[in-house]
Amino acid sequence: MKRLTSLAGAALLAATTWAPLPGHAAGVVVLDEGFGSVAGLSDWAQINRSTPPGNGWFQGNSSIFPAQSGASGSYAGVNYLSAANGSGLVDNWLITPTLSLNGLTTLSFFTNRAPEPGFFDQLEVRFSYGSNTSADGFDTLLLAIGGENSFPTQWAQWTTSLDVQGEGRFAFRYFGNAEALSYIGLDTVKVVTAVPEPSTYLMLLAGLGAVGAHARRLRRRALPVSINQAPPTV
Repeated sequence: MKRLTSLAGAALLAATTWAPLPGHAAGVVVLDEGFGSVAGLSDWAQINRSTPPGNGWFQGNSSIFPAQSGASGSYAGVNYLSAANGSGLVDNWLITPTLSLNGLTTLSFFTNRAPEPGFFDQLEVRFSYGSNTSADGFDTLLLAIGGENSFPTQWAQWTTSLDVQGEGRFAFRYFGNAEALSYIGLDTVKVVTAVPEPSTYLMLLAGLGAVGAHARRLRRRALPVSINQAPPTV
């Protein structure tokens, strides 16, 4: 009976994974992260290629500025101390989990910078196909924020889209000369991908049917067999 339950559960999971969520009729939300716990992020990756390497991405500091939404410190922060002692070159990466994408895909997020003037924080958003976690594999540049252009000193939303079929990961790269950097925050990262084609739903339904048929066969095998059963009394 446990096996039947697990089979049914797997079928329901396959169906609900692709169900459009309320408010997102045009797509499926495959990532929605508010950074309530940066240390507890599941399947995210960090790479600090700074020279010399210092701190990674950390829980947001609400005394510098509060989160875009949620609890005051619920965002990811990163700063010039990504290079040890704040001296050197910063190259610090925060990488999303591997996501299953189905065509037109939109990434949106909010970012903010400490308001002190005279700094030139820089953030790139990159993409890599597959489950790659090597920084060198993120060769698709989607957005470049800051540098010579002004980095927002209040929470601002950024959006970018690409057409990709299969697995992939997004990366946020904070970089530059540590002496020119200050502190930035990242919040409310959301990825919405296209609803699967009708053929995909048909495949899911076919899979559900196969699971149901297999469950019925198992149930029949489990029924007790009566030997030398007496004829019914008339």
